[in-house]
Amino acid sequence: MTARISSRRTLVAVAAASAAALVLSACGDQTGSSGSGGKGDGTGAKSSGAPLHSKLPKKYQDSGVIKMGTNAAYAPMEFIEGGKIVGVDPDIAAELGKKLGVRVEFTSGTFDGLISSLNSGRHDAVMSSMSDTKARQEGLDDKGKKTGKGVDFVDYFVAGTVVYVKKGNPQGIKTIADLCGKQTAVQRGTTFEEALKKQSKQCEQGGQQPVKIESFDNDSEAQTRVKSGGAVAGVNDYPVAVDLARKAEGGNTFEIVGEQVDAGPFGIAVDKDNAQLRDALLAAMEAIMADGSYKKVLDKWGAESGAITKASVNGGS
Repeated sequence: MTARISSRRTLVAVAAASAAALVLSACGDQTGSSGSGGKGDGTGAKSSGAPLHSKLPKKYQDSGVIKMGTNAAYAPMEFIEGGKIVGVDPDIAAELGKKLGVRVEFTSGTFDGLISSLNSGRHDAVMSSMSDTKARQEGLDDKGKKTGKGVDFVDYFVAGTVVYVKKGNPQGIKTIADLCGKQTAVQRGTTFEEALKKQSKQCEQGGQQPVKIESFDNDSEAQTRVKSGGAVAGVNDYPVAVDLARKAEGGNTFEIVGEQVDAGPFGIAVDKDNAQLRDALLAAMEAIMADGSYKKVLDKWGAESGAITKASVNGGS
C-alpha cells in the first residue's frame, strides 16, 4: 500500500467496518466475488459477449475465475460490509471481470503476506491498494535484500501518504516531521510504514529522538491505537485517512494534518511468470477507462481524485 479519497456515497460506520476486519483477521479468510463470466459458479463455461476473454490464459478461460488476494480492512478501497468484501478495488475488479468474461473472487489475508501468497500460487493476482514500487517489482525487502522474484504491476490509481490524529489534534502535530520522539501507529508492510521509518532516520540525523513506531497487522488496529491515545498519530494512504476522518463516529474521532506526500501509483500485482494474465488485465483496465465504467466506480466511492488517465505496467519508482 502506498503513501493509501474522499468519502464514499454509502458506508457503515468505520468502527463497524474495523470490527468486521478484525473478525476477518482472526478467522482467516473471507471471500467475495466480483465480475461476471462462465456460469457465475466458477465451473468455467465461457461468457458470451466478453470482448477480451480470448486474451486470458486458457487456465482462466476454462475455470471462469481469477483468484484475487486482498487485505479487506481499508475503507473505502476494500473492506467488509454485510459479510462481503466491497469498495473501490472490488468494484473495479468487477468491471474488469465483465470485459474478460470471468468472475473475480476476492480472499482476504494480512497485507504483508499477499505477495508471498501470490508467488506460491494461492492467488492469481493481488489487488489491495498496493503501491507499485521498484522494490516490490524486484522482490526486495526494506533493506534492499532479495527475498523473492518480485511481481509485475498493472497500475490503476494514485495516492500519497498523510498523517492523521485524534480530533482536536491535542499534540499540535502539523507534519510528519513533528513525529520525532512520538508514538505513531502504522500498518506493517506498507509503503507508509517505510515513509515513517525514513522520517525516523531524518529525526536522528537532525539530533532528535527517532519516531516510536508501532506496527500492526491491520490498519484498523493502528486506528484504534490512535483513538485510544496510545499513539499520538497514525500514518496512512490519503484516501483511507480522508474517509476515516469524515466517517468515524460522524467525523468526531480523527482529523488529517498537513498535505499528502510521496504520491505514487497503486497496482494490481501479478506473478512475473504470468505475463499473459498481466497483459489481459492491462487491456481490460484500458477498456473500462475508455468506456467510462472506471470513472463511475471512483465517483461512486468519492475516490475520483485518485483517477489516472492511462493504465500502465510497472510505472512505480
